[in-house]
Amino acid sequence: MTTRILICDDSSLARKQMARALPQGLHNSVEFATNGREALDKLRDGVADLMFLDLNMPELDGYQVLEHARSEDLPVLTIVVSGDIQPEARSRVQKLGAIDFIKKPTDPAQVIELLTQYGLYRPGELEDTALSDSSLTTQDIRVPDISVSLNDYLQEISNVAMGRSSDLLARLLGVFVKQPIPRVAFIANSELHMAISAARDSDTYSAVCQGFTGAGIAGEALLLFADASFRNMAEMLDYDNPDDDAVNVEVLMDMSSILFGAFLKGIGDQLDIKLGLSHPRVLGQHRQIADLLEHHRDRDEKLLCIEISYALEKRDIQCDMLVLLTEASLPFLEQRLQYLVD
Repeated sequence: MTTRILICDDSSLARKQMARALPQGLHNSVEFATNGREALDKLRDGVADLMFLDLNMPELDGYQVLEHARSEDLPVLTIVVSGDIQPEARSRVQKLGAIDFIKKPTDPAQVIELLTQYGLYRPGELEDTALSDSSLTTQDIRVPDISVSLNDYLQEISNVAMGRSSDLLARLLGVFVKQPIPRVAFIANSELHMAISAARDSDTYSAVCQGFTGAGIAGEALLLFADASFRNMAEMLDYDNPDDDAVNVEVLMDMSSILFGAFLKGIGDQLDIKLGLSHPRVLGQHRQIADLLEHHRDRDEKLLCIEISYALEKRDIQCDMLVLLTEASLPFLEQRLQYLVD
């Protein structure tokens, strides 16, 4: 009997990668959901025996889907597929009933290993059945045709890179880092201050930036740390005199080192390039967002802007990271996307 599969992920790239990772014999038994609410509707209709579930999604996230599936006693086995690789994330989904966890980007060998381990697939069996059944043709095997935009591509690779930086931060501080969905937008330099979705007019921030270059790509990363978070962060990092401005700068540099390094390496690994980093520099302290980003206002070019907000669970600590890619990086990124989806 063929295992019916539901792939639930808000990213079209992730859905495509997950479908491609499945053995060929299972391609014609796949359904898709683009968010948690849609996935639950399909599960209630009994369309799947096995679900591959993302965690960071709109509508309902993966944790909420698992909670509903358990409370409603929906008959489905779930394997979580996520860029959030914090140990606590893995522990939480297993407590909610997930049978296993796969980190993004999806490794086809691991998928086949897990399907075999749980008795959901026997290598060669389905393919041999299809070949011996004259009623089945190659046209019956439905390989999903999923289009992927550049924004979706950048959002997904940012999601994976964010998972790496959050994992490093979580391990160093012994906390759980809440992960939002990365926001990707093509904006003018003059509009950059509006990209910080969490900022309010009354908020003040301190900021550090670091440039990066690679083969065909260039840009800079900005870390904007809310002033209200400095004392708690300094105490977590065991600094004395947490209210001292010099300590604030050290906290800012420590956080940028942790988050920039892991995130940009994650991006570089997925693009298969090595990114060179410039020396970080402090843009300013205790100022509003628009003032901190003043140095961008006089530039005419547009930027690909990726925004990520890091928040530590049960702590009043939040910071925002902007990764700004130049217009000249677009041809390389589009080439990498085309290579990936072909």
